[in-house]
Amino acid sequence: MEELYSKAETLALRRKHIGPSCKVFYAKDPLKIVRAQGQYMFDEKGERYLDCINNVAHVGHSHPYVIKAATKQMELLNTNSRFLHDNLVQYAQRLTATLPDKLSVCYFVNSGSEANDLALRLARQYRGHQDVITLENAYHGHVTSLIDISPYKFNQLGKDSKKEYVHVAPSPDIYRGKYREDHPDPASAYAEEVKKIIEEAQKNGRKIAAFIAESMQSCGGQVIPPVGYFQKVAEYVRAAGGVFIADEVQVGFGRVGKHFWAFQLQGEDFVPDIVTMGKPIGNGHPMSCVVTTREIAEGFGASGLEYFNTFGGNPVSCAIGLAVLDVIEKEDLQGNATRVGNYLLELLAEQKEKHPLVGDIRGVGLFVGVDLVKDKQKRTPATTEALHLIYKLKERQILLSADGPYRNILKFKPPMCFTMEDAKHTVEILDALLTELEEATGMKAENNVSTNVQCKRKTTEESSQPEGASESNGHVNGAACRQENGIYSKKRSVPNT
Repeated sequence: MEELYSKAETLALRRKHIGPSCKVFYAKDPLKIVRAQGQYMFDEKGERYLDCINNVAHVGHSHPYVIKAATKQMELLNTNSRFLHDNLVQYAQRLTATLPDKLSVCYFVNSGSEANDLALRLARQYRGHQDVITLENAYHGHVTSLIDISPYKFNQLGKDSKKEYVHVAPSPDIYRGKYREDHPDPASAYAEEVKKIIEEAQKNGRKIAAFIAESMQSCGGQVIPPVGYFQKVAEYVRAAGGVFIADEVQVGFGRVGKHFWAFQLQGEDFVPDIVTMGKPIGNGHPMSCVVTTREIAEGFGASGLEYFNTFGGNPVSCAIGLAVLDVIEKEDLQGNATRVGNYLLELLAEQKEKHPLVGDIRGVGLFVGVDLVKDKQKRTPATTEALHLIYKLKERQILLSADGPYRNILKFKPPMCFTMEDAKHTVEILDALLTELEEATGMKAENNVSTNVQCKRKTTEESSQPEGASESNGHVNGAACRQENGIYSKKRSVPNT
């Protein structure tokens, strides 16, 4: 593919014209990506990289069906939603059909940040309350209203950066959190923390507008809330006059496999009041959505202010959204997320048994975290080691990111067309790199597993396991980011998305 500029020229022009806070992956030697297909990305030299981090290219990079739908509609018309168009209502109908019945009203916008910002407006208008409860290490977007409710960001600004109307609840992390896997009922214990926050806020004359949480925390370290947590939190929040906002921007659209939405992992008895979605919704096209109840939507309209978004819900975006839903269904990508996700978790569980650096494996479908530790008993985060592995994997043409409050969690959230062979290949290389790193640092194996153990699980063609037979929802072996570049150490940037 012919380039307009050399890699060095591109980098120089970027430094000259692009804001310095806009970081690149692998700052020591950034990648120049010129094309992508499926689960692979290609640099200017034609080198192929396996993409394990792009949950935006949900059904695969450059999917021909999605491209065709976009091109066809773009050749006909693209305009705003003040004109009637079938694409808008058809897409709203298809999208809400994937959700519980009471979630029936859509607002189409253009990014996850726009969606979460609008969700806050809906929540605050509903009862006239102002305060928001968020979780430790949460990230909900880059606009001012969302930085204010994102400890992942505002904690970097100093101890006085939290606004008085923001309340931070403990992350429901049963590996590193306040209540761990040995607690008899961590869901209730963590929910009680939210109840205490509400009671304290009310004592101070404050009123709760909303509790907001990613259905599974991404930037917070691939945290999967214990089942029952959301139900109890919703009960307490609604009793205080607030609403429950489920942020599905990172994890929605079938990524968890068994369910279309990650909040459904909590059980059929849990239904949020507002759901936000983004990233995978358009497979790389900028679009997003807020879905809520008729009651909350009517309350928003009662303010008398018209809500209008120039590009939200335009015919091209809706055509793309419809195409993405079609591909998820036609290519059984939810089923693939279950089969490949289970296989990946099995392979990684072997690495946990073999390597002292691997403290915990947790995940559902194609949303998986590897928690690296220097000491399994103390669970000391292995931050430097995670950074080292990310760069070594890049040298082996595998793109993976590290995140979490200690930047020690290896994050798997690849395009949904990721295969068993891709999983096997990645874990084999990770195994070799872990062995090399442990030998170099003098770490000794904590068990008698042979150092010759390799990834020998059956591949798609060999496996006879029925779909979903061993679907994991949580931590392997019983242990119970919004896409942002530039989370970096003192020396070089860590891929973080």
